[in-house]
Amino acid sequence: MAESVKIGKSDVTTTPLGLGTNKVGGHNLFDGLKDENGKQVVKAALDSGISLLDTAYMYGLGRSEEIIGEVTQNYDRSKFVIASKAAQDPNNHLEPNNDPAFLKKSVDDALNRLQTDYIDIFYIHFPDDKTPKAEAVAALAEEKKAGKIKAIGVSNFSLDQIREANADGQVDIVEDNYSLTHRHAEKALFPYLKQNQISFVPYFPLASGLLTGKYTQGDQGKFSQFSADQYTKIMKALDQVKQIADKHSATVAQAILAWYIADPDISVVIPGARIADQVKSNVKALDVQLSKAEFEQIDSLFSEF
Repeated sequence: MAESVKIGKSDVTTTPLGLGTNKVGGHNLFDGLKDENGKQVVKAALDSGISLLDTAYMYGLGRSEEIIGEVTQNYDRSKFVIASKAAQDPNNHLEPNNDPAFLKKSVDDALNRLQTDYIDIFYIHFPDDKTPKAEAVAALAEEKKAGKIKAIGVSNFSLDQIREANADGQVDIVEDNYSLTHRHAEKALFPYLKQNQISFVPYFPLASGLLTGKYTQGDQGKFSQFSADQYTKIMKALDQVKQIADKHSATVAQAILAWYIADPDISVVIPGARIADQVKSNVKALDVQLSKAEFEQIDSLFSEF
């Protein structure tokens, strides 16, 4: 397993490859999920040496946390890291709520579902439009002081909202939509995060499967966010990534994940998985050591995104 990474200014350290668990119990997000598969996914991650499990209340309205809580009872709690998130208010049509009292209750509820006495990283999942962000983070800082959480995160926040949230230097980590085909955060967020020792975690790193290499030119209709010209460029770029992957006896997905792992601006990459075999495949990305030239080639292939 690769060397560990430190989360922001906190004491939390983790592997550079984690597990996103929206397909573990996220019945409200994906059709046809089976809880037993979700349990096997979590087990496969922990058994493979992955230490970060990234979950959220919104994944199954607490069900993902419950499954993780159940599975992890059989593991040494000091050997893995749990990240969870809250904001969606079940008493207000799941609208974002950053009220300090709501966030504190959300931490307690998550602790109960996870069957643990601390959560390593706790994120405000989405900003609301009324709570001062420094007040929201101050509430989590109190939870940190109480030992209920170890690191404070925000997710889906704009740069201005991150600045406001970090007014007292309390934010350790930011999670946002980022991939080789969605690189907005590089200019919008990375300079500020680096300057303020805030870690970054991308979600959708494989662009909802597009960057796994399993799609062809004929699948363009499944990715309407890209123009026909953009989609063609992505397909051609992935053909070249496959040539790099082949040199490492790796898959396209493993090569892409290896690119994120090698990027100093990215702390942890958290691909999701529906079944245990996908986790085992993702773990092999840690064995792919891209050369500087290969890293730069992949970077260049997707530079326009």
